[in-house]
Amino acid sequence: MNISVFGLGYVGAVTAGCLSQQGHRIIGVDLHAAKVAAFNDGISPIVEPGLGDLLKAGSACGQITATMDPAEAVAGSDASIICVGTPSLPSGSLDLGYVRKVSAQIAEALEKQGKEHVLIFRSTMLPGSTRQIVADVFSGLLAAGKIQIYYCPEFLREGTAVADFKDPSLSVVGTADGGAPQHAEIASLLGGTPSILRWEGAEMIKYSCNYLHALKVGFANEIGRLSKHLGEDGMRVMNVVCQDTRLNISRYYMRPGTPFGGSCLPKDVSALRAFARQQGITLPLLEGTLPTNEHHQQLFVQLIEGKEKRRIGFLGLAFKADTDDLRGSPLVAAAETLYGRGNALSIYDPQINLSRLIGSNEEQIQKRMPHLAQLMKKTPEEVLQESDVIVVSQKCTSLEVLKAAARPDHIVIDVNGWTDLASLPWQYEGICW
Repeated sequence: MNISVFGLGYVGAVTAGCLSQQGHRIIGVDLHAAKVAAFNDGISPIVEPGLGDLLKAGSACGQITATMDPAEAVAGSDASIICVGTPSLPSGSLDLGYVRKVSAQIAEALEKQGKEHVLIFRSTMLPGSTRQIVADVFSGLLAAGKIQIYYCPEFLREGTAVADFKDPSLSVVGTADGGAPQHAEIASLLGGTPSILRWEGAEMIKYSCNYLHALKVGFANEIGRLSKHLGEDGMRVMNVVCQDTRLNISRYYMRPGTPFGGSCLPKDVSALRAFARQQGITLPLLEGTLPTNEHHQQLFVQLIEGKEKRRIGFLGLAFKADTDDLRGSPLVAAAETLYGRGNALSIYDPQINLSRLIGSNEEQIQKRMPHLAQLMKKTPEEVLQESDVIVVSQKCTSLEVLKAAARPDHIVIDVNGWTDLASLPWQYEGICW
């Protein structure tokens, strides 16, 4: 393909060099004359292992050229990739001025030239930005079928960017509706086997990754500070923590759902927070963990109450499937709040036999929900018959049973992603978050 790359900074330069090595003809575009001149001479504008050789080779064989004229670049290319910067404003919000300016230049050139074109946004933008820019700048071209627009975030690390481009840890293509790209080549253009999402989802993934990376750094540093205070080697502690690839370094827990609960996490987070305070160590991430969990619990109850139905059923009550442990269960907390506000509750959980509860498990229930026995039902059919909103947290019955008892007016909140529920004849709200 003939591809124009707008913005010859870090992302643009690496993208241009790697695509040229794949055999694509690249036209770089930048408003800085020095960058354009360097590109035309095969000189990298940044220090990045392997990039200089790629640009030198591409320039020598005419595979890479550069210009300051956006119209010239659009005229000579089948697709354009926008890689310009999105710096922070003093307020902390994102400045999309460069993206909007380049978008307007591309749209103007396409309208004058009357050609069809593919446009890929690669600049980091907040969710909703692509759709807004498309509506403001490209709506006419889109309606005329003259342009296809994608959002493809980059996951390039400084120092390993060329290797990351060739073998990306993550590949994402955003389309307007989340459907497959019209051009099959777009899916593989930037490497990897991409996940296809709507524009907003693709934009959100980039921020989700960076947010997680920032949290991981902050978490490791907090553990390091507390360890150092205790005379312990924080690096050693974290190295051992990372040896657990089943829970700690894995996809486990990495899914939206109910707040964390159970007998361990709330207790241990609370204990370590209190310990750090006693030691005079400030750990803001740790301090914020319980409040954000409590806020999520409040939102969970609001989500259920927002359906404006007073008969509410729970399929699953224990904090975890295949157990009868009710200690710290967010479902128990939600049921307690809803019942206290006058809602009629029906609950089914085949693992819970109140006569078998012992110790602190029994003690908590007797203290928080002494009336639980009155709310428990022997079958899931009873819950569906007596409820208008169904909160499903566990696969504690079969789809066949649910299908037989489902009503079209049932509103179903799926807590943990039992996606087959969407096929049943009721109002499926999807995963709760």
